[in-house]
Amino acid sequence: MREKQTQPVLIVGAGMAGLACALQLHRAGRAVRVFEASDGVGGRVRTDVHDGFLLDRGFQVFLDTYPQTRKLLDLEALDLKAFEPGALIYRGGRLHRLMDVFRRPASAWSSLTAPVGSLSDKLRVGWLRMKLLNSSFEAIAAREDRTTESYLREFGFSETIIDRFFRAFYGGIFLERELRTSSRMFEFTFKLFGRGSATVPANGMGEIPKQLASRLPHGTIQLNQAVKTVGIDSITLESGERIQGCATVVATDGSAAHSLLPSLQRPQSEWRSVTNLYFAADRSPIREAILCLNGSGEGLVNNVCVLSDAASSYAPEGQSLLSISVLGLPDDHQLVDQVRTELTAWFGPEAASWRHLRTDRIRRALPQQPPNANAPLSTNEAGVWLCGDYLSSASIEGAVLSGQHTAAAILANCGTQ
Repeated sequence: MREKQTQPVLIVGAGMAGLACALQLHRAGRAVRVFEASDGVGGRVRTDVHDGFLLDRGFQVFLDTYPQTRKLLDLEALDLKAFEPGALIYRGGRLHRLMDVFRRPASAWSSLTAPVGSLSDKLRVGWLRMKLLNSSFEAIAAREDRTTESYLREFGFSETIIDRFFRAFYGGIFLERELRTSSRMFEFTFKLFGRGSATVPANGMGEIPKQLASRLPHGTIQLNQAVKTVGIDSITLESGERIQGCATVVATDGSAAHSLLPSLQRPQSEWRSVTNLYFAADRSPIREAILCLNGSGEGLVNNVCVLSDAASSYAPEGQSLLSISVLGLPDDHQLVDQVRTELTAWFGPEAASWRHLRTDRIRRALPQQPPNANAPLSTNEAGVWLCGDYLSSASIEGAVLSGQHTAAAILANCGTQ
């Protein structure tokens, strides 16, 4: 047993779950080796530099009230830049302001008169906020689960506010406007938004996994190393090299886990997709760190954000960076022109001159989270450990929790050195 403990835990995947697992094992004194098929850490949380702009791979935010992840990270070093607690809703040819009036009381009148719901609806938002702020995460996890759409209707919200606000706002979070996602996930995220802020690190979302990776010993993570097969205590790389360890963790997404372990008992992961377009502008059309939502029920665009209004380092000096999310994977044919046309209706003729930087078609953007689909935070099948956000909540927090839970289970089974 002592000899086996000196061998490393082998982790396949350097996304958030794999990094959280590796870091906890390392801190407990266990040797770890992480194998990543791509050229960088972070999995779906990556940032690229393009013509001086910082382009996250899809519009993403970090909720600064994630309970466990905030403990794991040095938030000050990330230099988080917060968005305003609210949104601008596009409807009827203009943008209407809807804010968290508990934190932005000066916006009370504009929020109350915004044509996205009745006065009763807006009072219910405050009631829901108080209810969830006073609910523990454990209580939320134990509640009856249903679709978010059903939950909102049962809470008493009108079809108007569901269609004009919740479908757009949570469309950007859940990547689906039908609101079929678990109501527990809705309550979890609504509580977090009520307690804190949606943020981005000053130098891009990719700084989050990079910070975790930097705490591991040099050489722990091996990039561009695709794994072909996994066993209980070994892996074989695509190159044919076989590596021995004391335990194996598959910290990939659910689809990749099934490819490596075809005999898995759990069902295949189903995915939400998104298409993200980046544009450069000479000036921001918003000049405010706030999300713009499509409350019209028409068009391709779901949400728009000027990232450089929140974090100026996302764009070169004198430039602004716009991120536009389109749900699903629409045909590329004339997509940029269609989006530009819609943005012109939102922001005026200047949108026609914005420079298209990149389009990311992200097929596996977010695991679907239907009601009552909870799984253990980690699992062991045929001797191989699995972790990832598909086993928890589809979020950075879910990935971190799953990775840490897996590390704890391995330590309990194998002990420390």
